[in-house]
Amino acid sequence: PAFMTRDYYDVLGVSKNASASEIKKAYYA
Repeated sequence: PAFMTRDYYDVLGVSKNASASEIKKAYYA
């Protein structure tokens, strides 16, 4: 996906050490 090319941690507002489930939760929120 195109969003992977950006700093999606900053885009989603999650930390660099966030788990995959946390990232998914933020992405689908």
